[in-house]
Amino acid sequence: MSDSVNSPETFGATGTADAPGTALPASGAPVQQVRAKGEPRFPDGPQPDPAGSHFERRIRSFQPRRSRVTTGQADALQRLWPKWGLDIDGQRVLDLGELFGNDRPVVLEIGFGMGEATAQMAAGDPGTNILAVDVHTPGQGNLLALAERGGLTNVRVGNGDAIILLREMLRPDALDGLRVYFPDPWPKKRHHKRRLIQPEFLGLAATRLRPGAIVHCATDWEPYAEQMLEVLGAHPDFENTVPGGGFAPRPAHRPLTRFEGQGLDKGHVVNDLLFRRVER
Repeated sequence: MSDSVNSPETFGATGTADAPGTALPASGAPVQQVRAKGEPRFPDGPQPDPAGSHFERRIRSFQPRRSRVTTGQADALQRLWPKWGLDIDGQRVLDLGELFGNDRPVVLEIGFGMGEATAQMAAGDPGTNILAVDVHTPGQGNLLALAERGGLTNVRVGNGDAIILLREMLRPDALDGLRVYFPDPWPKKRHHKRRLIQPEFLGLAATRLRPGAIVHCATDWEPYAEQMLEVLGAHPDFENTVPGGGFAPRPAHRPLTRFEGQGLDKGHVVNDLLFRRVER
């Protein structure tokens, strides 16, 4: 569920072999498909760089990561993207009621990894819509498949830069919550400027969050947790929901993820932060 996967990139193509005598891969196995130069991997799926060169280049909080797409994930992308997918191109302002087909509260999740926790949260709270943003193609396909399997009509999958989504495509007070779970900690000091939770990002997010909306962050990197606590605590648009300040216990609605479990097995300490958007 790391923000490190929220980046434009290219991955191994998928498909099925049809040459005589070639064995078809088992369902869900990563496979290779030869494509003509310039041919899109998923003609009806997420675009490799939806915003293109329309917006300025800047330091980003994510880094590319290559990974294979399974046949099941590719199938979900082809079939379900036109219905439940969204390319973040920055060219229009979204009507979230139209996007989800209802007027329920919408929570934005930035960086959902393979989507297991997102699907669990959507199933546990069908009255809340989740707009889950990442650029990790296998994760996008996996979340779409999980949503279909679970009948989760309250999930939409965004492909692209969450900053462009917030700045260009969402109306003021459009969101009822923001979730950032296990973003890339960028541990080296010279890379701290790449961390997502910064005053500038919070200022932008505050314009899209209605008063009372909750910002929920979680990380297993303690120095980053301390920085998050400091930056959120100093921001005038947010207040800590924990009496007296400090970190919050993990709320029941946030599942224990596989990524988190691996960190706990290594002795990492996971910290949750729950801050409320205040009215000014």
